[in-house]
Amino acid sequence: MGDPKRQRKKYETPRHPWRAEVLAEELRLVGEYGLRNKRELWRAASKLRKYRSLARSLFIMTGERRRQEEAKLLGKLYRLGLLPEGAILDDVLRLTVRDFLERRLQTMVYRMGLARTPYQARQFIVHGHVYVGDRKVRSPGYHVMRGEEEQIRLALPVKAEAAGS
Repeated sequence: MGDPKRQRKKYETPRHPWRAEVLAEELRLVGEYGLRNKRELWRAASKLRKYRSLARSLFIMTGERRRQEEAKLLGKLYRLGLLPEGAILDDVLRLTVRDFLERRLQTMVYRMGLARTPYQARQFIVHGHVYVGDRKVRSPGYHVMRGEEEQIRLALPVKAEAAGS
């Protein structure tokens, strides 16, 4: 059965890791989104592959079961903030890695203007200055759900005035 606490990889590496165009695209995305390493990019790509695979498997199904599974998948992606309301199964196949990276807390903090760079946003999060609702989130890769965007706030410590003033 295995140890339930065993860490497992949540990503797959590229099939052809040394292709110049793949390396250039990965490096551009890592820089643009302020990722720590390519593993974070590969994790997003693996999630994308999972949802696209589910969508492709639904295309071959028919009947009531397909409608239920399709509604469940589209509802999940809507709650994750990846698809608009009223999306169809074809929209799942149009998703890109960028869509997943845009929903990371690090990217949201940067896009909202709470940090000057994606790297500064990452630092704020890791140092515990970012709250989602009333919860402190210390993971830059936290996936921001639909409706949580308005609850993101920055709580930097206020420097105390010099004693005796």
